[in-house]
Amino acid sequence: MAVLDRVRSSEATTPAEKVRRASGLGLLLAAVATVVWSGSFVASRALHDSVPPVQAAFWRWIVAIVAVAPFAARETWRQRALIRRHSGYLTLASLLGVTVYNTLVNQAGLSTPAGNMGMIMAASPVLMAVYERLGGKRLGVRRAVGMAVACTGVLLLVGKGSLSLDFAAGDLWMFAAALSFASYSALLRRRPAEIGGLAFLFTTFVIGALMLAPAFGACLALQGGFEPTAGTVGPLVYVGVFSSAVAFLSWNKAIALLGAARAGVVYYLQPVCVAVLSFVLLGEATGPTQILCMVLILGGVMLGASGGAAGRARKR
Repeated sequence: MAVLDRVRSSEATTPAEKVRRASGLGLLLAAVATVVWSGSFVASRALHDSVPPVQAAFWRWIVAIVAVAPFAARETWRQRALIRRHSGYLTLASLLGVTVYNTLVNQAGLSTPAGNMGMIMAASPVLMAVYERLGGKRLGVRRAVGMAVACTGVLLLVGKGSLSLDFAAGDLWMFAAALSFASYSALLRRRPAEIGGLAFLFTTFVIGALMLAPAFGACLALQGGFEPTAGTVGPLVYVGVFSSAVAFLSWNKAIALLGAARAGVVYYLQPVCVAVLSFVLLGEATGPTQILCMVLILGGVMLGASGGAAGRARKR
């Protein structure tokens, strides 16, 4: 009877309930990636005066490759024919998500506080939504308004309480990083389904590190290496294992379950997480203006998320 009850319970699960469960898992994974990535901005800022940006990015991906290899190498080898067939797509994804994105973040960390880095990165979900809109998907009024509210909070934070567009050089590097990450996230929607998640992750890490290797060699020749201490190795291990392996795997799965635009709504929480971590770990101050703008960002997140749920409910 117990077996029959479980079968009936499984059969009673409606498609709408399955969608809700998948959405819940997708939101959780997007939140995990967002929180972990928030720590990577703090790590990049902590390394700004001890490890050159290109070297920090290169060693991050070497650590990530070593961390993922025991779980992904065998699957990657089995799918080598598929990987060769889709080499063009994988190279572009590696360039945007591995080679360029993190290097730009590290470059921004030379002159921009970690709090600002996280705030500016909150612009990337808007770009993700634009990509999906160009692809023919409707975003809905609530989601569009939510993104506008959150973007207002981001601009006020960067403009120190005003809507001026007077950005520092580090801010511009971060906007370039946001564009790179949004492009990578939009590209994930076209990921070949036959390539496994771990194989995809491992392959992009390897290709991205290989593309970064010439710049790493030039940087090493011109600037020399860095001293391996707890203050340099520790952050590199964090960004290599957690911000690369764990966060990218979580984010890629979230994109598959939710789509880039809806997962991007959760990404708006990143400025808040970064602000808290930068205050606790780096001593970067958070004043009334920052708190007010965080309220706007959180309000935009909740409005955008409710808009997505409402839109799906009307379709069923």
